[in-house]
This record gives sequence, C-alpha cells and structure tokens, in this order.
Amino acid sequence: MSRLLAIAGCLTLAAALVGATPLATAQDDSPAESGPEDVEGEVSEEDLVESGRELYLTSCISCHGIEGVGSNRAPALTSDGSAGADFMLRTGRMPLADPTNQAPSKPQAYSDDEIKRLVAYVASLGDGPDIPDVDVAAGDLARGGELYRANCAACHNASAVGGALSYGDHAPSLLSVEPLQIGEAMRFGPGEMPVFGEDILDDQDLDDIVRYVVYLQAPDDPGGLSLGRVGPVPEGFVAWLFGLGGLVLVLRWITMDQRRRRAGKALGPDEGGA
Repeated sequence: MSRLLAIAGCLTLAAALVGATPLATAQDDSPAESGPEDVEGEVSEEDLVESGRELYLTSCISCHGIEGVGSNRAPALTSDGSAGADFMLRTGRMPLADPTNQAPSKPQAYSDDEIKRLVAYVASLGDGPDIPDVDVAAGDLARGGELYRANCAACHNASAVGGALSYGDHAPSLLSVEPLQIGEAMRFGPGEMPVFGEDILDDQDLDDIVRYVVYLQAPDDPGGLSLGRVGPVPEGFVAWLFGLGGLVLVLRWITMDQRRRRAGKALGPDEGGA
C-alpha cells in the first residue's frame, strides 16, 4: 500500500512539472517594454530627428555648416522648416554639385525614408514653415486663375511655362511639378521666389492656386492647336506664315493669270491659234 502511495506521489509531481513548463515559456515570450519605437513600429520623433542628424553630418554639413547655420557655399537652413527641406529634396534640387548655380529640378537623390529623416532634422533647427496640407479638390479654379495671374504669372508666365529672371536666373516651368511641391514652394520661397506666408495667401488661396496650376498642366484646347501655350508669339507667326503667305500666293496666281490673258489678246486670234 505504501508503495502505491509513493508511485502516485511521483506521478503527481511529474504532472505538475510538465504543466508548469508551458506557463514558464509563455511568460518568457511576453513582449518587452516599449523602447524608442511604439507598438506599431513607427519611429518616435526624437529618434527620427537623431537619425536625420546623422545623415546630415555625412551628406550636408560640408555646405550648410554645423546645425544648418550656412557657409560661404550654401545658405542657412534654420528658417527653411519642413516645407523647404521636403521641397528641395523631393524635387532633386539638393544635393547640388555646384552651389554657385541655380538649383535645377532633377530626380531625387535620397529615398523617401532618408528624406523623412532629413526633413525632421532640418525642421528641428528653427522656426520654419511646415509642409502644407494641399487639397486640390477644395480649390476654386476661377479664383485660382485670378490669384495666379496677380502673384505668379509675372515670373512663371501666364501659361506656367516659366520665364527669364535677372542675373541669369529663371523661373522654372510648373507643368510637371506635383501639387504638394507647388504648395511647399509658395510657403518656402526657393531661390528668387518670394515667400507667400499665411498672412499673404491663406490655405484656401493656396488650394485655389494649386488647382489652377494643375489645370494648366493639362488644359482644354477648344480653339484648336495649343501652339506651345507660350502666348501671342506663335499665334502671330502662324498668322504671318499661313495667312499672309497664302495671300501672297493668291495675288501671285491672279497676276500670272492676267498676264496670260494680256499676252493672248496681244497676239490676236489668228496668231494665238498658230
């Protein structure tokens, strides 16, 4: 009887140990405390700025200086904000091989993740404009046309094809610019472009202008050929070439016909038939 009790006790102890093993494993698999990243895996703002600073130190500091204070090769970044940094990086204007020339638009050199980090760091350097919330659908097309002609057409041309500025610079064409970059440029003011802050053009004004520029990128042509949409110059050229050219050909045909008739009368009916 005592042997049976001993065996039963050993079996009970073994079952208890086996049952305790999954519990210990479950406790070991429990998630650790949250670190710099949240539960969804998104990088915290502080970590984003720090990683952007590391990228800045390897790619931008040689021109823009420590903490974006600028140098004799490039301007300061302390007032660019997230709008300025995002515009310059996504349009490929930065990095720039020759800082003395006007920055051209080209394919972006950094990945979207790298741009996000650099933008976060530049935005932390000062009190600059934020990336605007551009809503093309909320813009008023007619009002946007009025605002564009009053504020933008003098440099970018009435048809947004760009134009020449002083000292060899030029206002770039807007026909291939994304809506967000149009809004960022207005808030940031790259190069010779003035800054259109919210005290000058509010968010609704910005949406109106962006919608009009988007319309100019693919406008309707109810009158026929667009002729490049560069104004009256090509229209005048067509008028001279086809209009006056056709008129000259008609006059030439009339004078030649009259000469033939006069020649026939001068010969007479007998001589003309010979």
